[in-house]
Amino acid sequence: MGKIPLVGKGEINPEDMGFTLMHEHLRVFSEAVRFQWPHLYNEEEEFRNAVNEVKNAMKRGVKTIVDPTVMGLGRDIKFMEKIVKETGINLIAGTGIYIYVDLPFYFLGRSVNEIADLFIHDIKVGIQNTKNKAAFIKIAADEPGITPDVEKVIRAAAIAHKETKVPIITHSNAHNNTGMEQQRILMEEGVDPGKILVGHLGDTDNLEYIKKIADKGSYVGLDRYGLDLFLPIEKRNETLLKLIREGYSDRLMISQDYCCTIDWGTAKPEYKPKLAPKWNMTLIFDDVIPYLKKNGISEEIINKIFVENPRRFFS
Repeated sequence: MGKIPLVGKGEINPEDMGFTLMHEHLRVFSEAVRFQWPHLYNEEEEFRNAVNEVKNAMKRGVKTIVDPTVMGLGRDIKFMEKIVKETGINLIAGTGIYIYVDLPFYFLGRSVNEIADLFIHDIKVGIQNTKNKAAFIKIAADEPGITPDVEKVIRAAAIAHKETKVPIITHSNAHNNTGMEQQRILMEEGVDPGKILVGHLGDTDNLEYIKKIADKGSYVGLDRYGLDLFLPIEKRNETLLKLIREGYSDRLMISQDYCCTIDWGTAKPEYKPKLAPKWNMTLIFDDVIPYLKKNGISEEIINKIFVENPRRFFS
């Protein structure tokens, strides 16, 4: 890629991204439910939630947010535009499909290339009949593993990447090898490992697993800070510090995977105090960066993780 397309703001050069959060969601919802029962949702409240979180992040020095909300998570480019207009944030949107098992019925009998064409359309033409173009591809795999449809999406992402050169961000399950399998399939299809960010590897403190992925040249997403139900912050910080001290700072991406609003049943507001009490879009400034500095990690290394690595990934 040359310049990076932004939502509602044209393009920027990678070197102008500044301090970047690589994995945050302005809003996540179940698309079919929202279409059928819109009375369940409050767009004004969702807008306020997103604006407040983004403004808080910007006050702490964040210049760019990468939002990997794609089909299956409720991508809405017009909503994203409204947040950008209200806050002025540099927002990078993507294309892709987020599934754990099966594709929607629309894709029955449709080929990998036809899926890839949809991704390419978002990247070259625009998202949801707008001029906002996708700057990366998002794919997912979780507890069920690499199902046939999940693999179909991964291979479609590889085809679209080779046509457009945009990088790929994944959702993986850190405990069942899906991250390594995503990397293997993408590389098998000819994707440069340096254009792959394997997400949610920070959900484990299994250093050997994380390092195997990094050693093949991909970026490592320690990007769920605050989601204590998967791994407490203290263990995440210990893992991060060990990776830095072992020379992996140029492979790390840190974020929070924060969802300003999410409608998943497992994310009901009453559950948050117990499962994710500190989860927000600025937790890294209150906990992670102070921890790194306390343990002797230099500003240069912190800058590498939050500024240089995102720039290199999108360059």
